[in-house]
This record gives sequence, structure tokens and C-alpha cells, in this order.
Amino acid sequence: MRCLKGYILVVFVLLCAVVKAQQPVTNVLPEGYQRATLEGTDTVAVVALREVLVFPEMKFKNEKERIAYTKLVRDVKKTYPYALLIYDTLIETYEYMETLPDDKARQEHLERMEKELFKQYKPELKKLTFSQGKLLLKLINRQCNQSSYNLLKAYLGSFRAGFWNIFAGLFGASLKTTYDPKGEDAKTERVVMLVERGLI
Repeated sequence: MRCLKGYILVVFVLLCAVVKAQQPVTNVLPEGYQRATLEGTDTVAVVALREVLVFPEMKFKNEKERIAYTKLVRDVKKTYPYALLIYDTLIETYEYMETLPDDKARQEHLERMEKELFKQYKPELKKLTFSQGKLLLKLINRQCNQSSYNLLKAYLGSFRAGFWNIFAGLFGASLKTTYDPKGEDAKTERVVMLVERGLI
């Protein structure tokens, strides 16, 4: 009888070990990370921390400034996803065009892409206000590190880029708009960084 109880106990322990081994391991650090490291004879903890943004509290001289900032936050939230989409589309298009055999195939692909993008996004982009459109041009410059004019020139040629820049000029905008995160666009940069991290 004692033998049987001992056998059952051993089988039970083995089963528990097998079940425990099959359970997903939790709280595992990503590859390359360590919980601690040795420096000489000292054990030093290794902790991966998220980046923390610290901005001074926004102070407004008057109600008009506060409303302008609130409007900027709203506009960045509306236009920033489009700037990200444009960047992703450009990268994807460039990588795909590198696989095409000749200039004719590349040109056909660009024309097809242009039609598809116009069809898909024109109704949404037409709803942007004038100030949102100007902000989008700046955010495109921020994401792509090039002006919208240079991007159009690279993909559509200088004639069509010039045409679209003249067209934008009729409405007081410019495709050659640049982004200055430490100067003129410092508030916009602050808002973008907060939006990226989901803090506003």
C-alpha cells in the first residue's frame, strides 16, 4: 500500500511538472535583455525604461491663445495619420518600384497608384480645412524629411510638381513648405510628440 501511495505521489509530481512545462512562460524579457549584470564584484540591475517626455506646462496669455492651441491639437490629431500614411506609401512604392524591370513599368505603376490614391483619399482630404491642409504639408515634410514639392518632383516629374505648387499657391499655400521643429513649429512638434505617445 505504501508503495502504491509513493508511486501515485511520484506520478502526480511528474504530471504537475509536465503541465507546468506546457504552460506559456510569462514575464520573459526580450532577447538581448538581462535582469542584472556583473560589474566587477557588483551586481547591477538592468531595467529598460520607456522614454518620458517632460514639457513645461502650457501658459496662455489670453483665451485666444488657448483656443489656438486647442485647435492645433485637434488639427494634428486629424492630419498626422495622413502624414504617416503618405510616408508608409512612399516607402512601399519605392521598394516595389525597385523590383520593376524598366522605366515604362515604373511609370505605369505610378499612374495606377496615383489614380487609386485619388479615388480612395480625395473625398476625405477634401474635408480638410485650409489650415489643416497647410499643417499636413508641414507634417509630410517632418515625416519624409523632404518637402511635398520634392516628393512630387521625384515621382511625377518637375512639370507636374510645378503645376501642383502653382495650384496650391492660388490658395495661399506652398508645396515647398518646410518644417522647423525648434523654431516656428515648436508648438506643433510638442503636440505631435504627445499625440504619438497617446498622451493627449
